[in-house]
Amino acid sequence: MTDLTLSYDEKISGFTWKDAKKLDKDGWNARNLQIYSHAGTHMDAPRHFGVNETSIDEIPLESCRVKAWVANLGNIAPSSLIGPHQLNISILKNLQPGDGLLLHTGWSNKIGTDAYRNELPRVSESLARWCVARQVSLLGVEPPSVADVNNLEEVTRIHKILLSNGIIIVEGLTNLESLSSKQVDFWAIPLKVSKGDGAPCRAFVLSES
Repeated sequence: MTDLTLSYDEKISGFTWKDAKKLDKDGWNARNLQIYSHAGTHMDAPRHFGVNETSIDEIPLESCRVKAWVANLGNIAPSSLIGPHQLNISILKNLQPGDGLLLHTGWSNKIGTDAYRNELPRVSESLARWCVARQVSLLGVEPPSVADVNNLEEVTRIHKILLSNGIIIVEGLTNLESLSSKQVDFWAIPLKVSKGDGAPCRAFVLSES
């Protein structure tokens, strides 16, 4: 099993905590957590960009486990647009309807830097539409978004293309370099937040093939 989830700490924008109880004073340790719904490793729901009212708690659990292909894009330049032509030839030939796609860019190594959010490599419109045409069920990326978060038109367009066509989006993945196979049994289990536009999730690979 390989954990692909970021730890919530001071490097995660949108996450803070403070002590609620202390062992020496109260008898146990506990924290109050404040987490932005799209902080760290998380899953987007269709209502995030208003394509429909499906919320994170309404995404079926069976949709959170997919056979996923891992595309190695480790030499990607900052702010690059990722197109279908950059995917492994085996993915282009063998991806089947319902499969997932994980984009390994190594971008999680940038966490804690300005580049992590502001120079992220992102999904091009051509790749988003390729995923729709090939009936990809889930798209996972290492940056905090599939698109440029500083460009509202782009981030809206790419999310809407994917979410309106039933493609689950998982953002903020890490540790993809630990995967040695091109195809994996991928899970991403979000918190069950009522009417949630998204939620932190635990993402992991159970086995490789």
